[in-house]
This record gives sequence, structure tokens and C-alpha cells, in this order.
Amino acid sequence: VMNILPIPGLDGGHALFTLWEIVTGRKVSDRVLEAAQYEGLVIILALLLYANGNDIYRFFIR
Repeated sequence: VMNILPIPGLDGGHALFTLWEIVTGRKVSDRVLEAAQYEGLVIILALLLYANGNDIYRFFIR
């Protein structure tokens, strides 16, 4: 399920950019794709840290 989210770096992000190309008829520039990949990586890492931090918090605090 996580892989189909429209976050760049995952398959859902690639599908989103492909859909954008179909709708506009133009290829997304490489600079935009690269920036989106970095932002997607930051989002994925933030989700990972949040989930792990939440687990650690629940284990030690509760």
C-alpha cells in the first residue's frame, strides 16, 4: 500500500509524473524530477523517523 502513494521515489510518484505527461503532452523536466525525488526521500525518511520514534516512545513511556 505504501508503494502506491503519490510520493516521488515510490511507484505512485512515477505514476503521477506519467499521468502529468499524458495530460499536458510534455515531459517533466529533469530538474523538477530530481527535486521531487529529493523531497520524496525527505518525506519517506520523516515518516520512518516518526513511526520508529512513536514505537520507542510507546515501549519506554507506557
